[in-house]
Amino acid sequence: MAFDEKDFIACCGSSRFAKEMASASPFSSLEDAINTAHDIWFNKVDVNGWLEAFEAHPQIGKSPSPSHRSVTSAQWSKGEQSTALATATGSSLQELSDWNVRYRQKFGFIFLICASRRSTSEILEEMKKRYPNRPIIEFEIAAKEQMKITELRLAKLFSTKAEAALTPDRYPMALAKKAEEDRVSIIGAHLTAPSEATADKTFKISARTRPPITTHVLDVSRGSPAAGMDVRLEMWMGEQSQPSFDENDTGGWVVKGFSTTGKDGRSGQLMNIVDVVNPGIYRISFNTGKYCPGGFFPYVSLVFEIRETQKFEHFHVPLLLSPFSFTTYRGS
Repeated sequence: MAFDEKDFIACCGSSRFAKEMASASPFSSLEDAINTAHDIWFNKVDVNGWLEAFEAHPQIGKSPSPSHRSVTSAQWSKGEQSTALATATGSSLQELSDWNVRYRQKFGFIFLICASRRSTSEILEEMKKRYPNRPIIEFEIAAKEQMKITELRLAKLFSTKAEAALTPDRYPMALAKKAEEDRVSIIGAHLTAPSEATADKTFKISARTRPPITTHVLDVSRGSPAAGMDVRLEMWMGEQSQPSFDENDTGGWVVKGFSTTGKDGRSGQLMNIVDVVNPGIYRISFNTGKYCPGGFFPYVSLVFEIRETQKFEHFHVPLLLSPFSFTTYRGS
């Protein structure tokens, strides 16, 4: 897929990063784009570029300013902080604000964390944990957090482009339905996020409290959650009704979301919170090779089908992994 600089500015606020990514475009896949992004961010973008990207983010707990350089980035920031805002209280927001000031005074840049699905208390705990770090150590941690955010946004960018490429005459019902669900989800995210103007109002958009498809990873060889594993959710949108063993079918998969498992082994949000999930074939892929380099599996993909009669149900599809075996099940 081909993109321009403004697309990558929305993913990462570094001008150098955006120019390098645009020059390397088009990309054959999301994985190709992410691998290129890693190389550019850690090997070609200098210290000033890192700081430029940090400053493109709103302070945790605050909305982006009206002068934000990318409208798309501002919208994504709101979504990424939605859990923190939804779990915040007046006192926790004040404590967060105070710690943000202390952090910036010590390190010279804003506190950066991949905030997706993190509560205010979790963010505060992490900030306090990182505050004693030496500046050089903290700078590197912030750069890694920036890359986590960039990876999530690249997945959103690819998903948006892929959906836009579907023509109405080819997928008329699916496209219209997806667009309607996206509008409801986006509106819901804005309405349910507390702000000074709406703090005293309550809105109800979705009966769900989590996305209809979720996962977690358990490292059974260690008897503990597998943290730091990359996870990708895709939906089959090929010309055939379902994928087959034919390698040519790989082009029919459309990325819905990308995340990394947390310390509890659970992935971040892989899709929007909607009451009705689109029936179809889905695939969750796990970057097991990166997590366990000496293991037998370079990656693991779990393919499953959601039927029309199941569109209101929840699908939790976990991975139980060891270096030489894995299993899964449908959980709740």
